[in-house]
Amino acid sequence: MNGLASYYPMCWHPFQPGKVAKEDNEYVRKGTAVVLLAYDLDTGQRYVQVRQRRTKRDYAEFMQQLRTNHYPNVAQLHVLQDNLNTHQAGSFYDRFVVETAHELANRFIWHYTPKHASWLNMAEIEFAALSKQCLDRRIGDLATLEKEVLAWVEERNREAVKINWMFDTAQARKKLKRHYVKINSENNTTIDSTN
Repeated sequence: MNGLASYYPMCWHPFQPGKVAKEDNEYVRKGTAVVLLAYDLDTGQRYVQVRQRRTKRDYAEFMQQLRTNHYPNVAQLHVLQDNLNTHQAGSFYDRFVVETAHELANRFIWHYTPKHASWLNMAEIEFAALSKQCLDRRIGDLATLEKEVLAWVEERNREAVKINWMFDTAQARKKLKRHYVKINSENNTTIDSTN
């Protein structure tokens, strides 16, 4: 999500009388980090973890904690997510023993956004808000990043900020018409008649 970095001022050009001193900054990358985020449509609550990497194991652990800590009594959770290679039941088998992985995989029903349509994913809307409101600068270490992200989530959850989703089925059909037509040319007239 956001690189960990520091900027160090460096003077490249010596000061000369009658001229403005010129200074440059050198960017030193200190690593990267990932923010895993789940957003509950009904409550407006967000659940996050900040991690050093984005692996199948990280995803599996996040999903297990999400289910165990926040939805222990829910038989199955519907999850809308993009098509990232870690976002699948197979990730559970990479991390947990087969019995645990199988039980966990059966607790989720996945719905995937179409490729190149991550804007349909409400988590992406939350990431945009997080970037603008919290991560609008470089952060030098993982602990500070986690502290900042958790403070942002706590405030948003306390205020129960909900996403005002205004994209309905009719708008989706109009916007995605070309994809429906590629699948079946008869959709060209079907979609036009529903508007």
